[in-house]
Amino acid sequence: MTDIQRFSTSDADFQTRLTALLAWDAVSDDRVQRTVADIIRAIRARGDAALLEFTARFDRWTPAAAADLELPNARLKQAWNTIPATQRAALELAAARIRAYAEHQTLASWSYHEADGTLLGQQVTPLDRVGLYVPGGKAAYPSSVLMNAIPAKVAGVGELIMVVPTPDGELNELVLAAAHIAGVDRAFAIGGAQAVAALAYGTATIPGVDKIVGPGNIYVATAKRAVYGQVGIDMIAGPSEILVICDGATDPDWIAMDLFSQAEHDEDAQSILVSWDGVFLDQVAASIDRLLPTLERHTIAAAALGTRGALIQARNLDDAIAVANVIAPEHLELSIADPEAIVGRIRHAGAIFMGRYTAEALGDYCAGPNHVLPTSRTARFSSPLGVYDFQKRSSLIMASRAGAADLSKTASVLARGEGLTAHARSAEYRGDPS
Repeated sequence: MTDIQRFSTSDADFQTRLTALLAWDAVSDDRVQRTVADIIRAIRARGDAALLEFTARFDRWTPAAAADLELPNARLKQAWNTIPATQRAALELAAARIRAYAEHQTLASWSYHEADGTLLGQQVTPLDRVGLYVPGGKAAYPSSVLMNAIPAKVAGVGELIMVVPTPDGELNELVLAAAHIAGVDRAFAIGGAQAVAALAYGTATIPGVDKIVGPGNIYVATAKRAVYGQVGIDMIAGPSEILVICDGATDPDWIAMDLFSQAEHDEDAQSILVSWDGVFLDQVAASIDRLLPTLERHTIAAAALGTRGALIQARNLDDAIAVANVIAPEHLELSIADPEAIVGRIRHAGAIFMGRYTAEALGDYCAGPNHVLPTSRTARFSSPLGVYDFQKRSSLIMASRAGAADLSKTASVLARGEGLTAHARSAEYRGDPS
């Protein structure tokens, strides 16, 4: 039988067990931090030379020169033209749906005039240049290319730079094809902390960017944290998560496979089912035991379920919703009869999949909303990646003569109260009608 925890919200030690289940240290250990710090220092000091050395060491291939790290746009187009027609069609459909959803998110500039003629407002502008990190270790993720690149292009980002590790020099054609259809401007065959450092600080070959987005391993996450401030970042992502709330009327095989869909990512992924139907939990447990051996990545999924998975029996729907709001999951499936009646009670979740037919996997690839989501309970205070992450806002203030005369009085009082007399006098000059 699969080694997956099972407990109840009625248990005396429920809160303790839930806290232990959710515990995840997103901060890398001292060894990883030292390694990343050394890599960043080397890239800043020696640029392309260090980048070539790290590529040879970590990706096990040696470019003849730094220029060979760039993947020409013609190479991306070649990949698009040579992948199977079914894959092209899937990428086209997914890209169209992601773009259509993203276009609803664009922020617009606005302003208004007060009675005295003073103008106040907000100017929205896209970022100039963004770096997109695409993982290339345990699996290739063309879907991540679409999810990160398309909102950036919808936002109007001037230049999008993609980096992707190429272990042993092998390129993934589907990733390159996705970069082509998503509108990536330049692509480089580099990965790891060295790629993050190169994007943050720039080298002779790699242009420095304003923001870095995209998931990666612990070294990539640590590097993103380290360069934050020099550049913006999207988030520090932890392992993938899914929480399913089910009333017991969905096919247990469907729910088991939904749990597997996240557990197969890596051994630290988290899959949790909450139901108030104990018999249904038994049925799902049986489905897990029967279906797990059929997975290509069953070893990874089994490890994830055994260490961070759980089947939780709630008292009722209200209890299950309370558990969901504590967990604040990356992905939440409401596999119940009337999800629209209760979705407003969900306060914390990255993405909410409503109804029995809405598998989380649809959101990963082609539903339209972004699959880059807050993990490790950060949905309590953060949101999915979107167009707004590639735009910034500037406040607009244009005081009329009458407005300056009026506002200067208030500014003067507050500035002098803070002991900042130059502030006060600067305002007072504009307030003097003479």
